[in-house]
Amino acid sequence: MAVYLDSAATTPLRNEALEAMLPFLRGEFANPSSPHAAGQRARHALDDARARTASALNARPDEIIFTAGGSEADCLAIFGLCATSRGSQARFITGAIEHHAVLHAADVLRGRGHGVTLLQVDADGFVDASELEHVLAQGRKHGSAAESAPALVSVMHANNEIGTIERIERLAEIAHRHGALFHTDAVQTVGHIPVDVKALGVDALSLSAHKFEGPKGVGALYVRNGLKPAPIVVGGDQEGGRRAGTENVAGIVGLSVALELAVRDVRAQAASTSELRDQLIDGALQIPRAALNGPRRERLPNNANLRFDDIEGATAVLALDVTGFAVSTGSACTSGSLEPSHVLSALGLPARAARSAVRFSLGRDTTKADVERLLSSLPGIVEKLRGLAGTLVPGGGLSRTRE
Repeated sequence: MAVYLDSAATTPLRNEALEAMLPFLRGEFANPSSPHAAGQRARHALDDARARTASALNARPDEIIFTAGGSEADCLAIFGLCATSRGSQARFITGAIEHHAVLHAADVLRGRGHGVTLLQVDADGFVDASELEHVLAQGRKHGSAAESAPALVSVMHANNEIGTIERIERLAEIAHRHGALFHTDAVQTVGHIPVDVKALGVDALSLSAHKFEGPKGVGALYVRNGLKPAPIVVGGDQEGGRRAGTENVAGIVGLSVALELAVRDVRAQAASTSELRDQLIDGALQIPRAALNGPRRERLPNNANLRFDDIEGATAVLALDVTGFAVSTGSACTSGSLEPSHVLSALGLPARAARSAVRFSLGRDTTKADVERLLSSLPGIVEKLRGLAGTLVPGGGLSRTRE
């Protein structure tokens, strides 16, 4: 049976969430905006799910906006807050290793005339707090109209490829001191490490259900009370007028149940998963010319991103798949790209090294036996791929001798 080690891409739907969803996929199918009894039962389920989701994040129910996933939540936060609280020329400041939902939103803002700044990261993927301080201070003092406008800062809570957990509390405090709002993409952290919106000090936070064993196609955005992002989906008054469209009641119920269960067990689960992660990293680093991408500590409990010199990560993924291991090279949203990972490139790795990376991401059901099985297979796979690479010549043919 295949060992699934791609939980950063998606997780299986847990049974409790599925069971909670089933009534709203069958008999209780009414529109929660309808005034009749069936509609009001759906409305009650929606309200209950909103309260559960808010409680899991230490938020208020009216601070939760349900979306179709993490990417929409990111876009609603960025476009919605830039269009309202920050003014028509709001500056946007974000990190160089963000998810493409954020980076592509930055491209759109730039095209609309907004000042956009990308914060560089160090070799482990950490945003430099002093650089953020400098960018905000310089913009207010000396920038153009676009650069000196009030800012929205967006830095992800943890990176989806290398697992680096950013120091969000410090970054948010700096942003607020300079009059900026702060959003974090917490898609990889919610349900995996403790996440408290008040303790983090953020104004907005994105999450996605399928990263913590909820259903695909549903997410949420926390927006601090007092802020109202301009909607990017219009046509109705759902979600307090902040996101139009008939709510996905079954999906939202599944999200809330999966989140509640994940948060209940988060500390114990993080501890056990971290132990397996460290076992995987320690074992893989015994392979000659292997290296860890991202920090050894301050990383997600389920993330092990490793590179193996002289192989192609994409080829290793295929070889591991044939051997019975589901892994990835990085973000599933960019898996078809031939370009090296923008995350690994931002760490300062040359293109060849960036292309040699493989991401192993563990789940709640990953066992010690799974990790041991991987570590027994991985050295042979890497050695075989290096052997094949050594016989290739630039023209695509085979060399008669190994170099």
